Amino acid sequence: MERSLSAQGVRPRKGKQLNLRNRTARRTSVVALLAAAISLTASQAMAADVETNAASSNSAVKTAKPLGRLGSLTDLTIDRLLVSDDVAASKFGTDSPIDDPAREQQVLEQVQEQADALGLNPDTAVAFFQDQITASKTVQRGLFARWTAHPDEAPTERPDLGQIRTRLDQLTKDLLQELKATEGLRAKPIACAAQLALATGTGTILERLDTLHRQVLRTATHSVCVNPVK
Repeated sequence: MERSLSAQGVRPRKGKQLNLRNRTARRTSVVALLAAAISLTASQAMAADVETNAASSNSAVKTAKPLGRLGSLTDLTIDRLLVSDDVAASKFGTDSPIDDPAREQQVLEQVQEQADALGLNPDTAVAFFQDQITASKTVQRGLFARWTAHPDEAPTERPDLGQIRTRLDQLTKDLLQELKATEGLRAKPIACAAQLALATGTGTILERLDTLHRQVLRTATHSVCVNPVK
């Protein structure tokens, strides 16, 4: 009786391995295209809505939030990014450095403690807030460069850094609450990627973010999905 191929020690055909890799690649591509399509469609819809209602309901536009199940989390993330503008204004033209390792370590330690109290994975929370710190410093550097090149655009008032930090501490608490509330969704890479694209796309339109803040928003939301699709 002839021996089976497996009994003869014949390895699986390379074609099967290639097919498996191709299917995985196609699935990843589909997810990316889906997320992009959701973001583009939602952004176009929001842009049309903003343009239509700008003249008659500016207040309604300002109180609107990004769409989707990650809308609130994205809204708070954008709020934190915009606070970075005030941080930059408070430091510009002074000896206060953009990098503040002591303050950054204090924030991350508070995040870890608060995450523990909420039953949220501390490592996940710290990774997310490390992204927030990186994003904030990127905004500050971008604004410093802009104001140095165009002094007429530089702020004429210096916000109080103590008050700004109070706002940031409250945003930290609110963001941790949203991370906990969206924990289940964020653990599902495909669903999370699609919802994040929807929220960031509409949030960008609603807040009319400029190029700097749009780019930095990607940094700030990098760790939203626990296992982000790449």
